[in-house]
Amino acid sequence: MADHQKIHPAVDLEAPPTPTAPPMVPHGHRPSSTIPQEMNEKCPEPKQPEKRSSSSTCCRCICWALSILLLVLIIIGATAGILYLIFRPKLPSYSVNSLKISDLRLNLDMSLYAKFDVKITAENPNKKIGIYYEQGGQLSVWYTNMRLCEGALPKFYQGHQNKTVLNVALTGQNQYGSTLMNALQQQQQTGSIPLDLKVNAPVAIELGTLKLRKVRILGKCLLVVDSLTTNNFISIKADNCRFRLKL
Repeated sequence: MADHQKIHPAVDLEAPPTPTAPPMVPHGHRPSSTIPQEMNEKCPEPKQPEKRSSSSTCCRCICWALSILLLVLIIIGATAGILYLIFRPKLPSYSVNSLKISDLRLNLDMSLYAKFDVKITAENPNKKIGIYYEQGGQLSVWYTNMRLCEGALPKFYQGHQNKTVLNVALTGQNQYGSTLMNALQQQQQTGSIPLDLKVNAPVAIELGTLKLRKVRILGKCLLVVDSLTTNNFISIKADNCRFRLKL
């Protein structure tokens, strides 16, 4: 019996490969996909910018303000020191030359009327500073905190190292005339009557060619006179004057 010959199908080597059919997926299911592990990890959230606290900002503002203030004070102090060394400022001085009572009497309404004539000397001891005496200066005479009379200081300019004699007429009226007159008469019997002479003078200081803003010279002279006789020059037994500058 003849051997049966086996026949094998011929394979075409040049034919393109047969595409493989995708696997069957049941209806209603989505194909699973493989995601890299790196993608599954949560991405880090971006960092929020740090907010500066309001207290820190406030502290910086205070430090800046204090620094500026300190710098301004240093500049002012240095300028004042330089001006002091250049001009060597000194307060003006005053002295009472004479005091005359023209009138001192009781009125019908029992008020006291007084009229004094005062001669004073104002001295400017500064070599490089002039003094402008402005309008509104006052000179007054007091007895035990009660004003007897007052008058206006003249307006004038006083140059360097200058002495100026001023004649000032003072008038006044006090409502407590009877009480005040009795006290003056009793004091006159002792031969020593204390009086206060007060000065209030608005002045402007001249430094070279620069005229500064107005300030006030306040002064008080403690006088002791021998009598209050009218129409006679009164002897001044003692005087003590003090003055200060008010900005």
